[in-house]
Amino acid sequence: MSVPRIVAAGDSALVVEFDARIDPAINARAIALADAIQSAALDGVRDVVPTYRSVAVYFDPLRTDYDVLVNRVEHEALAPQTQPTTARDAIRIPVCYGGTFGPDLPGVAAFARLSEQEVVRAHTARAYRVFMLGFVPGFAYMGIVDPRIAMPRHATPRVRVPIGSVGIAGVQTGIYPAETPGGWQLIGRTPVKPFDPQRPEPFLVQAGDGVQFYAISPEEFDQWPSA
Repeated sequence: MSVPRIVAAGDSALVVEFDARIDPAINARAIALADAIQSAALDGVRDVVPTYRSVAVYFDPLRTDYDVLVNRVEHEALAPQTQPTTARDAIRIPVCYGGTFGPDLPGVAAFARLSEQEVVRAHTARAYRVFMLGFVPGFAYMGIVDPRIAMPRHATPRVRVPIGSVGIAGVQTGIYPAETPGGWQLIGRTPVKPFDPQRPEPFLVQAGDGVQFYAISPEEFDQWPSA
């Protein structure tokens, strides 16, 4: 892997950039760097945000020793890395596939030249890595999906995507935690809330976690406690 690049983003943020591709090992480096900077608790650092392949460090320029911050970021960014791991066992998330819950499942099946059930089996066969959270609170960008079902997103997004919808966009998969516009291929829906401000921990998953989907019936969906 190449040496990370550190760039200033205005007078109150730094961005550390790793290789520009979706890769679990690169994402692990970004998350490890974010964790290290947060653990350092440097004066003036307001927030540390990891993405697929970069880390943004937001700081108060009036309270932060800029040189100390840059030196610490450089040190942590160049530290030897271990193989990507998840913080805990994969989080199992139920999904009711197809029908009104997954209106794009037939299209994904046609794209993949598979039956709808084969698409479901392909989607549930893998444990996905949570690369980052973004877009809206709790939206987890996950991957990498089976290449056969890696259908691109819609050219024209839907105006409203129901909460809990599970979609595919190329090599990514994700769950809509709120009713929002969206262009992902909707293949199912989960009764589990990815984001709930009433929970002690509002976010169901964090960057670096693993997620395993499993299929449930419409009856099970309707009977789910949080449905």
